[in-house]
Amino acid sequence: MIVRSHLPWPLRWAVAALALGFSAALALWAFETGKNLAGLDRDAKQELAGLRVEVERLRAENERAVSVANTADSVLRTERAAQEKLAQTVRQLEGESQSLKADLGFFERLLPAPTDGLAIRGLKAEPVTPGQMRYQMLVMQSGKDSPEFNGRFEVSLAGTVAGKNWATAPEGMSRGAMKLRQYSRVEGEITHPADVVVKTLQVRVLDAHGAVRATQVLRM
Repeated sequence: MIVRSHLPWPLRWAVAALALGFSAALALWAFETGKNLAGLDRDAKQELAGLRVEVERLRAENERAVSVANTADSVLRTERAAQEKLAQTVRQLEGESQSLKADLGFFERLLPAPTDGLAIRGLKAEPVTPGQMRYQMLVMQSGKDSPEFNGRFEVSLAGTVAGKNWATAPEGMSRGAMKLRQYSRVEGEITHPADVVVKTLQVRVLDAHGAVRATQVLRM
């Protein structure tokens, strides 16, 4: 006699599925346990974390490098513009200097040479405000090999006030030191009472010993 089980087919499939699921779970547990025992998962996580930190560091350094490059480029453009402007100004000043030298040489050729070695040329004066006069002149010394002149100049005024003669007192004169080898341009201001009618302006050039070396009177 043969005894056979009479379990329904659905129940048989459920039992088979449970057996397969249990086998799969057991296999997965064995795999994960093996990885943990081998340390593979922990090392991978640590390496990934390290790589992320390195990426952030490189990104920050790249941003700093870009910022420095942009700043350097801006500074370079500013310096280049300043240098170009300075070079243009230098060229303009050199042109003006050459023009002034040419004009000075031309006027020096027109002016008669002083007979006593020192002379006052181009004396001019004009009122600035009531009681104030501005003057300018060119003091020249003949001869290119002449020794250097060291001395001073004095400027005084003369005129009338209320119909009476008036002249600058010694303490009211405009004075200044003078040093030249060929020429020296002099300009300045001298004051006087506002009610004075200025008639003449006189300039004297004296040497270091007080001797008068040149004089000129300008009539106003």
